[in-house]
Amino acid sequence: MSFLRRIGIGKGRSQEVKLERELTRLQMALASCKEVATFWQRRGRGLMSAVAVGMLVLGFVLGVYREPIKHGMVSAIAPLGLTGSPVEAAYAAYDKGNYKSALRGLLPLAEQGDPRAQTTLGLLYYRGSKDVPRNETEAAKWFRVAAEHGNATAQFNLGVMYSEGQGMPQDHAKAVHFYRSAAEQGNPQAQYNLGLSYADGDGGGQRDLVAAHMWFNLAAARFPSSDTRDRNLAISSREAVALQMTPAQIAEAQRLARQWQPK
Repeated sequence: MSFLRRIGIGKGRSQEVKLERELTRLQMALASCKEVATFWQRRGRGLMSAVAVGMLVLGFVLGVYREPIKHGMVSAIAPLGLTGSPVEAAYAAYDKGNYKSALRGLLPLAEQGDPRAQTTLGLLYYRGSKDVPRNETEAAKWFRVAAEHGNATAQFNLGVMYSEGQGMPQDHAKAVHFYRSAAEQGNPQAQYNLGLSYADGDGGGQRDLVAAHMWFNLAAARFPSSDTRDRNLAISSREAVALQMTPAQIAEAQRLARQWQPK
């Protein structure tokens, strides 16, 4: 079997869609590599033991940052209960990789204020295709509109784009703002990234290991049981932060996590 067929080229549209989604996953993983490198360059001196640092960096690259688009699609194209309707047809077109038809069907919905359609348009422009070229500015615009309507997936994705300076100037404070908005609704990826921001003092705030432990703890509890990699990542990050905390601080972080309720 040729190399091209092994990676899926020449197997039809369904395989092309899978390859496009894998490319998006790799793009987000690359973004995480850059952010992790910057994080540890800034920290430089022993926030955690060398073993804990290795676990955190490895887990971060393999885990959370690959999820924004994957999880975004799951929430954005959830069934609407409108079998056979033009609305469902638009989401089905997106799911099948027919982005031209998806854009035609989703744009009117997004312009009417549907946050799910707005988020999906953001994902469509972020990923890009031969029919709808990648456009970070358009992706950020639709994520922002959906975020203002309270969509947690859009808020998290907008935080990622602010963190990396994609479609707008890089702004860590705004990234943390949108991570927090999504985290407070229960988004585990946002909870993890918010924990990382507190551990580093990123976004213009002070380092707060109690808050970092709390958000890592919540993320560990909210990742699906089937997502063992990201759950283990959150757990290892929580335990790595705990190495620098007093027993009283750990107890307080655990109390805050028990009392937390999504907004």
